[in-house]
Amino acid sequence: MKEKVETLKKEMKEKIKSITTLKELNDLKVEYLGKKGPINELTTMMRDLPVEEKKEFGKVLNEVKNEANTLFENTKKALEEKELNEKLQKEKIDITLPSAKLHVGAIHPLTKVIEEIEELFVSMGYDVVEGPEIEEDLYNFEKLNLPKGHPARDAQDSFYITEEMLLRTQTSPVQARVMDANKEKTEVRVICPGKVYRRDDDDATHSHQFTQIEGLVVGENISLSHLKGTLEELAKKLFGMDREIRFRPSFFPFTEPSLEVDVSCFKCGGSGCSICKGTGWIEILGSGMVHPNVLRGCGYDPEKYTGFAFGIGPERVAMLKYGINDIRNFYTDDLRFLEDFNRTEGSEQ
Repeated sequence: MKEKVETLKKEMKEKIKSITTLKELNDLKVEYLGKKGPINELTTMMRDLPVEEKKEFGKVLNEVKNEANTLFENTKKALEEKELNEKLQKEKIDITLPSAKLHVGAIHPLTKVIEEIEELFVSMGYDVVEGPEIEEDLYNFEKLNLPKGHPARDAQDSFYITEEMLLRTQTSPVQARVMDANKEKTEVRVICPGKVYRRDDDDATHSHQFTQIEGLVVGENISLSHLKGTLEELAKKLFGMDREIRFRPSFFPFTEPSLEVDVSCFKCGGSGCSICKGTGWIEILGSGMVHPNVLRGCGYDPEKYTGFAFGIGPERVAMLKYGINDIRNFYTDDLRFLEDFNRTEGSEQ
């Protein structure tokens, strides 16, 4: 019996020398150590041996089992290491080759301006609110003190879908919706960014589609001083900490008084240049105190509540900040425009 065990060991060692893959090794292991393998058969035969021989043969059988397991495990590790080295060699990277240039995108200047404005007002406790671009005449005009037949409607030259539905001409309807929805008539502090649409001939400074960001604050004892302080912070955020603003009288149906807002020229500091057309000032937005009729139409008591509103065009701001001379560049999907802008910002593609 011992001779049979020794012959089995020798045979197994010879076969394992020719193994080249893990699959072959696993098949050989099953062949010798499986339930139908010769080693298991020897274990079964041991029960027929005399008692005095069982102990000695059991010891020999355990030794061969342990030796076989060790042999298979060492061979497995060697094959795994060999496969790993072959794979590493096959997938070797030549680090001396030049790298491939990755073309990455840049933040659109319009998006950058909008995010800057949103960031400022969120830090001041404002909510960012959006509304539908297809708007009801009720919110786009009537609740903003522009009843049917009002002459100021002609200046907006709207895209009507039906008699009562149109593409919004401003983001002010969002303000009206916010005030209308505020059933408790508590304080309101929001900015409303979004696309707006007006019938206009597209050229370097005009577009039938553009962007507005409007702001609204309604509460008790809100005054022009609050409006001025807010807009000064906005001008400093967009154009630099040395900027000053000034108010000029104007007219908007939804505010009274209404004011145009100028910022001191960021290029010349007020001494006069081509950007400010020699005046030292640049017009950037319209604003004013919310008209009592607007407050009343949205359920607020104008005897108790006052508010201010303003509207700014991100396209105009971006054109001023980044030296863009044609508004159509924002909407052409020309990647060269973004690359030029990125160079202006000192970034690398």
